[in-house]
Amino acid sequence: MDDSFDKPDKHFSIPQIRQIEAGRPLDWLRRGWRDLSENLGASLVYGVFLALVGYLILTYASQRPYLFSVAISGFLLIGPLTAAGIYEISRQREAGRRIGFLESLQGLREHRDSLLHFGILLALMLVVWERISAIMFALFYSDRVPDLANFYRDVFFSGDYLQFVIAYVLAGGLIACIVFSISVVSVPMMMARDVDIMTAMATSARAARRNPAAMVVWGGLLVVLVLIGFATMMIGSVILLPLLGHATWHAYRDLLE
Repeated sequence: MDDSFDKPDKHFSIPQIRQIEAGRPLDWLRRGWRDLSENLGASLVYGVFLALVGYLILTYASQRPYLFSVAISGFLLIGPLTAAGIYEISRQREAGRRIGFLESLQGLREHRDSLLHFGILLALMLVVWERISAIMFALFYSDRVPDLANFYRDVFFSGDYLQFVIAYVLAGGLIACIVFSISVVSVPMMMARDVDIMTAMATSARAARRNPAAMVVWGGLLVVLVLIGFATMMIGSVILLPLLGHATWHAYRDLLE
């Protein structure tokens, strides 16, 4: 393995992007599972923490239908950042070192500035989506927002609010695509190569653009597994979220030269 992957260089140019087959994300999950099983203790600490955060968000938003949808999509938006410590575990394992939870935090401290800046950007995107969602609900429902138990039946499946559903899906989908494209490999790249946030996002966007089929598969897997976590009241997320974090590291390694 070329050691240049791990040499810090703040002025690193955008690397070459590999073109991969559509089914490659399944291999990322297989390799991610291997990382998870070989670093079970540290990985599960992150899994429990992220699951608790998700459960708190789920509980808070359960009585606020428009926030409930935002909470689930927001969890997907900020996911690449929250898994930074998991990337560090996979990065060290690849170098032949096994580390614990506390040691994995060292990687976060070493790259705290770039991670903070990226976190601020993701938070701003989440706020924008929350405001758009609130405005759309206000325009369509005024004071008649349905409770969560009837939300999907009354809104998405009744056919009575087709214009709202189309506008909501298009707006949310656009924001999700933008965030997904700039974050596919950006956080692992910042941690492995110590590049600036703009270089990392530009590289990630180019990787996504060059591999649309694989990105559709990967994005679909992310959505399905995160939704399974929410459907199990975050219990499944204890395993699924670390798995996705480890798999994302392998996505970064496969997509960049």
